[in-house]
Amino acid sequence: MNGMKTAALLAALTVLFVFIGSLLGGQQGMIIAFAFAVIMNFVSYWFSDKIVLRMYGAKEVSEAEAPSLVQLVRMNAQRAGLPMPRVYIIPSGSPNAFATGRNPQHAAVAVTEGILDLLTQDELEGVLSHELAHVKNRDILTSTIAATIAGAITMLAHMAQWGAMFGGYGNRDDRNSGGGLIGLLAMAILAPLAAMLIQMAISRSREYAADATGAQMCGKPLALASALRKLHTGTQRRPLEANPATAHMFIMNPLSGQSFATLFSTHPPIEERIARLEHLTYAR
Repeated sequence: MNGMKTAALLAALTVLFVFIGSLLGGQQGMIIAFAFAVIMNFVSYWFSDKIVLRMYGAKEVSEAEAPSLVQLVRMNAQRAGLPMPRVYIIPSGSPNAFATGRNPQHAAVAVTEGILDLLTQDELEGVLSHELAHVKNRDILTSTIAATIAGAITMLAHMAQWGAMFGGYGNRDDRNSGGGLIGLLAMAILAPLAAMLIQMAISRSREYAADATGAQMCGKPLALASALRKLHTGTQRRPLEANPATAHMFIMNPLSGQSFATLFSTHPPIEERIARLEHLTYAR
């Protein structure tokens, strides 16, 4: 169900891009915007692991340095049929975790010092299963595709704004009446907003999928639900100083100490995530 929802949202994002592109930039504008977005996001996709790990000062650890953590990651990777990812610890007391890497062969799992202090062994296993589920489901690729299309829409909107400012769009009657200019500016503002909302909906859908897949992998949905409760409280008390552009990567919104409307959140409501995990337990 989550896979179908993600596919439908990606299709909606693509349709929006084609519609906005033909309306604002024409075929040539669409090609230019999409090409720029592909280049930027290809670089981000290819080097995402190095970029984000360096951003948070993550340190790679060996089994000798963190035996319990590395053994848990290895056990869950074997269950999922994945290659052993690199394991990192982030020097932060805020409890959180994320996975990154362009494919299962180049994956990395990072946890904060705070999450290691906060969770029990079973809860940590649930969190690690969630993160490896992102790797297994290739969610980094999905988020990159969504970011590419959304980025292209935003670029088209910027092109439209400049065109409106310098009279490059619309016919003479439209420009003289002001109606075409107002419509163009309205579309230039609303199009990126719509793209952002769809992109965030995709992110929330992938979080639900990772919860379900991770719970099935470790066989402990209630442990993951318990971990989410603790992480929700922990991140509110001690938010991570995170870049908003990377917030969607974490198991819990690292910026949750701030006020965000649910509509604009990269993560689903915590109550709904827990309810779905509890339902998995009763359905077994």
